[in-house]
Amino acid sequence: MKVLITGTSKGIGKAIAEKFLAMGHEVLGIDVLPASVSHKNYTHAVADIAEGPLPAFAPDILINNAGVQDSGKDIEVNLGGTIRVTEKYLTYMPKSVVFIASASASTGAEFPAYSASKGGVVSYMKNVALRAAAWGGTANSISPGGVTTALNAHVMEDEELWNEIMALTPLKKWATPEEIAEWVYFLAVVNRSMTAQNLLIDNGEAANAKFVW
Repeated sequence: MKVLITGTSKGIGKAIAEKFLAMGHEVLGIDVLPASVSHKNYTHAVADIAEGPLPAFAPDILINNAGVQDSGKDIEVNLGGTIRVTEKYLTYMPKSVVFIASASASTGAEFPAYSASKGGVVSYMKNVALRAAAWGGTANSISPGGVTTALNAHVMEDEELWNEIMALTPLKKWATPEEIAEWVYFLAVVNRSMTAQNLLIDNGEAANAKFVW
C-alpha cells in the first residue's frame, strides 16, 4: 500500500516509516528536515505541514505524526498543520488515518499550547472518523506518554528527574519509538472495526491513583 507519513526525519515518525517499509509498503515522508531514511521504497519531501506546498500523492494510509513542542507555533503546526495535511489527502479516501496525539491531550500536562493542540487533534480525529466511515475508512489516534526519543534526552539523562518520573509510572519504563510504530501499524493495517478512538500508551501513568486509607 501507499503510505504517507509526516515528520519522518527522526523519533517516532522515523520508526513508523521504517516499520511500514520493512512490511513492504511504499512510503512518502514529509518533514522540514532532510531525509534520514534510506530505502528503495521511500520518497522524501521537505515541506512545512503548516504552510509549505504539499506533494502530490494518493495515499492508502495517512499517518499524521509531525509536530512541535513549546515552539510558539504549537497550535499552528500540531493542529493547523495536521488539519491542512488531512484535508488535502482525505480527498483520496484513504482506508485508514492515524494521528499521533499525546497523553497530555487527556491529562492537560506539559506545555499549555502543546496540550491544547493535541487535545484538538483528538477531537479532529473523531470528526475525520465520521466522514471516512462513508467509504469504509477508519480514523484513530495514539496518545503516547513518555517515549525514549532524543527530544526527551534531558530528562532521561538526569537521574533525579528520571527517578521522579518513574515514581509516577507503574510499569517503570517508557515506550520506544519502535513500540509506538507497532501500534500505528496495527491501527492502520490490521484494524478493521475500531474507529474514532484514542489509545493512551503511557505505561500506566494516567492510571496511577494513590489510595490512602
